Amino acid sequence: MKNQTVSLHTFDTPFGKIPALKENGIIRAASIRYARSERFKMPVPLQYTETESVPDKTPVCPQNISPLLERLIGSTDPEKFEVDESPQFLTVTRPEAFSGNESLPVIVWIHGGSYEIGCGDLPTSDPAVWVKEQDLIVVSVSYRLGLFGFLGGDEGRPANLGLFDMIEALKWIRKYISFFGGDPGNISLFGQSSGGDAVAHLMISEGTENLFRRVIIHSAPLGFRHKRQKMSAEFFRNTAFLKDEKEVLKMTEQYTKFLPSTLRYGLKSAMPFCLQYGYAPLCAEKDSLAMWRKNARQYDVLIGSNHDETSFYVKTAEKGIYTYLPERILDRIVRSTTVSIYEKPARIFAENYAQGGGNIYTFRIHSKIKNNPVGASHCVDLPLIFENREAWKHSELLKDIPWEYIRENGKKLRALWAEFARTGRISNDSERPEILELHKVPPGA
Repeated sequence: MKNQTVSLHTFDTPFGKIPALKENGIIRAASIRYARSERFKMPVPLQYTETESVPDKTPVCPQNISPLLERLIGSTDPEKFEVDESPQFLTVTRPEAFSGNESLPVIVWIHGGSYEIGCGDLPTSDPAVWVKEQDLIVVSVSYRLGLFGFLGGDEGRPANLGLFDMIEALKWIRKYISFFGGDPGNISLFGQSSGGDAVAHLMISEGTENLFRRVIIHSAPLGFRHKRQKMSAEFFRNTAFLKDEKEVLKMTEQYTKFLPSTLRYGLKSAMPFCLQYGYAPLCAEKDSLAMWRKNARQYDVLIGSNHDETSFYVKTAEKGIYTYLPERILDRIVRSTTVSIYEKPARIFAENYAQGGGNIYTFRIHSKIKNNPVGASHCVDLPLIFENREAWKHSELLKDIPWEYIRENGKKLRALWAEFARTGRISNDSERPEILELHKVPPGA
């Protein structure tokens, strides 16, 4: 039976005294504000902590509840969260057992959610099990989303503000993580979905030099990154009337009326918010591959996806064009969209990176369970890394998957990813879970 004793712990840092809770073998300092921002302005880093109390609620950027995400992962109690237009917060989770004479590897979690929803501190991405098992530190980062962070086009509404938030968080982590027992020289970024896309682009962003050493990229929709300029410009113009709206939740409700048309812009309109090339801190789109190749020797990379990424969206659609199609047709749609959005772009990324002399591994996660029609869909990797049975118990994604299967494969996967975070390598002798296909890309491939 788990020990439920909770006690207060304080980290004494140059940033100030930071309160934390000690429970079940971990110490968690939640919702540390690393910066502040006014609407459509650059984040301003804080030089000291503004509070010495443990927060009651988790701050989140204003956003709409996603019915699809509620089905995919499970519902989240809104009473546990507090809307904040300046959501620059991070949480540090560290093992309780710590000698003080060592420096632990640090993994920075950049959450997904189509640059539109989510936050760093959801129960479904609780790193406590990983932290205890592998003796590492996980820092979970929240940042601006949607209209507030990922739709811009002029000086009044700059692009990529959410990316600038992440950069400020990384600067804070680099500066202060040693006071939590972390090694500032061994920081790995870990992002899933749009978070993986953001991590890939932090590798080529201005102002990120020496802030991290490795990256782990899960299910990044790199196929959506191309030729978005017209779509973003249209969406930007159509939402201009909302820029001075005082009620932030009204802003998030209203923009949905002006989402880009699927027919005009194709699959990429499924992710209307995104990073925007040609605006700081990013280069022009045409220069991105060359930039990744140029920076290839700076970062160790682990990149991959799930075999059936789009399956949940296609096969569990409650209404629409997919509802009455035969299973074999649905399987073809899943395979083709998974390849075009995730697998082919990741392969191009990996080959380009290896040509630059970079150290890069690719992976794919499969489902080995019979009679599981959804297979290894988008987000199935999350409970493997962030084991939390209570948080995932209502997920439709896992309804045909025994929890012991998640636990057994997840423990092996967490060990491999921790090995990569420590060393930038994965030994051929390290035990692999049966669901994992892993390859080292030869230099110059």
